[in-house]
Parts: sequence; structure tokens; C-alpha cells
Amino acid sequence: MTPAASPGAELVGRRWIVVGRVQGVGFRWFVLNHAQSLGVRGWVRNTDDGSVEVVALAGAATIEQLDARLTLGPPGARIVRIERSDVPHEIVEGKSFRIMH
Repeated sequence: MTPAASPGAELVGRRWIVVGRVQGVGFRWFVLNHAQSLGVRGWVRNTDDGSVEVVALAGAATIEQLDARLTLGPPGARIVRIERSDVPHEIVEGKSFRIMH
């Protein structure tokens, strides 16, 4: 397990909108498992337009690891594009990663 941030490491808040064939293929569970293994805080959810939204808070290196995994996705997913943006730390509530409905 990789820690989300080493003591003194700067936390990064990031939001991804993953577009393509990403609903109905286990994408949220894929993100949940990887985020939890990395020690990331935040959430993942399906959106009404068929994309998946991910919001996470962790150290910069850990955020980049999660980003790389989102780019791959689970078997069955077909990612057309990923929109990335930074978000304020306050948007991430709680101390774990979860699936929001």
C-alpha cells in the first residue's frame, strides 16, 4: 500500500470526468479498489450523461498514480477522453474513498 501523502507532502485535490463506455463495466468498483489501495480520500459516481466523475485528495505522486489507472480503466471499458481539473481540498469530505449514488 502506498501512503496517500508522506508527512509534509502537499495534498492535491483533483477531479476527473471519464467519458466513453464507462458505466455498466465495473468502472466505479475499479476506481474504488485502486483509490483505497493507494490511500486516497474522495469519491466516484456515475453521472446522468453516462460519464463517471471521480474526486480525490492525496499527495501529488499518488494522484498521478490514480490518474494513470483511470486512463487504463477496467476490462470492458472504452475511454474516449478524460477531463481533469484541480479542486479545493474542502470538496473532499471524510477520511476514506467511497462510491456515491
